[in-house]
Amino acid sequence: MNAPSPRIESRRCLVLGGAGFIGSHLVDGLVAQGHTVRVFDRPGVALAQPPDSQRMERIEGDFSNAGDIAAALSGIDVCFHLVSTTLPRSSNADPVFDLESNLVGTVRMLQHAVESGVRKVVFVSSGGTVYGVPQYLPIDEAHPTQPICSYGIAKLAIEKYLELFRHLHGLDYVALRLSNPYGERQRANASQGAVAVFLGKLLRDEPVEIWGDGSVVRDYIHISDVIAAMLRAIDYRGSERVLNIGSGNGMTLNEVLDGIERVTGRSARRIHAPGRPFDVPASVLSIARARAALDWAPGVGFTQGIERMAAWISQHP
Repeated sequence: MNAPSPRIESRRCLVLGGAGFIGSHLVDGLVAQGHTVRVFDRPGVALAQPPDSQRMERIEGDFSNAGDIAAALSGIDVCFHLVSTTLPRSSNADPVFDLESNLVGTVRMLQHAVESGVRKVVFVSSGGTVYGVPQYLPIDEAHPTQPICSYGIAKLAIEKYLELFRHLHGLDYVALRLSNPYGERQRANASQGAVAVFLGKLLRDEPVEIWGDGSVVRDYIHISDVIAAMLRAIDYRGSERVLNIGSGNGMTLNEVLDGIERVTGRSARRIHAPGRPFDVPASVLSIARARAALDWAPGVGFTQGIERMAAWISQHP
């Protein structure tokens, strides 16, 4: 379990992509710690659960629009970058769009961050895609990076530009390479996120489609543990700027579905589809560096996490 957070100074925080699954939880966590929060997201995207606080403001805009981003960054101390216009499975279909919208947009954002006097950027990278096919498990931050999808290449390139801007302009940053977050508020009717998709289909009594034979291994982490790490990154002053954030344990897709069945007391109708070319066979992250650097550790086990998620879905049909 995470140790109590030290008393921290209130910051003016910007959450790019703050209306999404991870972003909305982060906004709540920041407000609870006493920070002032500006939420930036696309027009018409409702906050998943707006916190009842005068410390939050919502602005709408386009991440690729220089004026919108400059306005969002004005007066900000810490910027959390959660925006992504693509998914791993869609990025290879149009890598030019992936790079133009994500990489170019981020570099433009970093330029405005420097001009606005932002002190720090916390970037949500991808522990599941930047490494590519693992040479060993668990994967630590020194593992070679050979992404097999454009999504992972773009995330890795953003990490490199963050380091460049630190070198050139002194802009501090932390890149958190997340595994597979799941939990409350994740859309159970979407096509992204095995836990949410499986749980949603099971609760709706729909067939569950599994890519391949179900032996693909992933590292699943509850959203509350992700947010705990992100909050600790605000005041981290160490030299390690790239950190894996995961559970440190691997589960096959079959095991994930088995666990969901146990929690819900329902049996799934399993349908196996051909494997996907961008899926690496296994991805389990070593979280030793994050444990040491952030004094952080995941505290929610998979069964407990599924119980929380299932309860939330039942209350928000």
